[in-house]
Amino acid sequence: MKPTLSSMKKNSSDSTSSWSSTIWSKDGGCPSGTVPIKKITKDDILRQRHLPPPEDVTFDAQFDVSNNNSEPKERYTSGYKVAIVRTPYDANNKFRGAGMVTNFYNPEVDGRQHSACRLKIQKGSEILQVGWRVDPTLYGDSKTRLFIHTQVDKVHCFNTLCSGFVQVNTEIPLDMSLMDSVAHRGGTTFEGRIYIEQDLDSGNWWLLLSDNYEQVGFWPQQIFTGLASFATNVEWGGVVYSPPGVPKPPMGSSYFPIGDNLYDAFCRSITVLNETGTVNQVDKVTIHIDNPNMYQAIFERLESSKESYLFVLYGGPGEKSQI
Repeated sequence: MKPTLSSMKKNSSDSTSSWSSTIWSKDGGCPSGTVPIKKITKDDILRQRHLPPPEDVTFDAQFDVSNNNSEPKERYTSGYKVAIVRTPYDANNKFRGAGMVTNFYNPEVDGRQHSACRLKIQKGSEILQVGWRVDPTLYGDSKTRLFIHTQVDKVHCFNTLCSGFVQVNTEIPLDMSLMDSVAHRGGTTFEGRIYIEQDLDSGNWWLLLSDNYEQVGFWPQQIFTGLASFATNVEWGGVVYSPPGVPKPPMGSSYFPIGDNLYDAFCRSITVLNETGTVNQVDKVTIHIDNPNMYQAIFERLESSKESYLFVLYGGPGEKSQI
């Protein structure tokens, strides 16, 4: 199945780390005609029973913070906290996809906590997410791993734990470990490019990774109602979860952003695809922060000797003290 996707071109000055450095198998990958899908074990099923309910799917406009000096207002939800930027609300929004370049961290979580970075597209109660997360309940370890999340009304699912996403790539599993590419704050950083894009012919939503926009798999149009046509909202940034009464975990680099991409967790080169599939850089966003005493998000342009990019810089210690 060859999708009809936008003619995105690789920018040689905007290259990212190769996902192949973290390929799950060192012995040549899957046999011909097969794809890598994790076998569900009894332990996986037991842990799934403890997965939290999905996040709230709507934001109240009173918590919007435009690109000015307004102070973000707190917004409390059932165990979740976010520090994200979002496309400004517009009833006429029609997005056929979105993308980002992000770096990978390994924030410390315990028990049923999790900490993640995600690209999220949404229409009504239907949501697609992709990014990285540290989630012992989902994965059974504290490694930084790739993930996708599908939500249709009140039914939600990670990776291939239920039907919905169709894997086509023979080398990149949806729960692959990214520990070989985890950034060290102030030192080496690794970046990965992530896209979700709708096939304008079939209506399927495709997951694409790396500078070559490798096709990992797709969500069939038939499983959606709202997203069968287009998305109306897109967001980028961090999210954490902890059960009631449990301290909130760190997010991103585990530090508040300071405006330096060598020290901060980030999403950069954030883009959306319009109704015709044209790629547009995002230069205006709305910021959402649930608790600015625990987490922060900044949207600003950072310059380097060669290029400048608009960055979503996010993160924070949660309820742990910063050193």
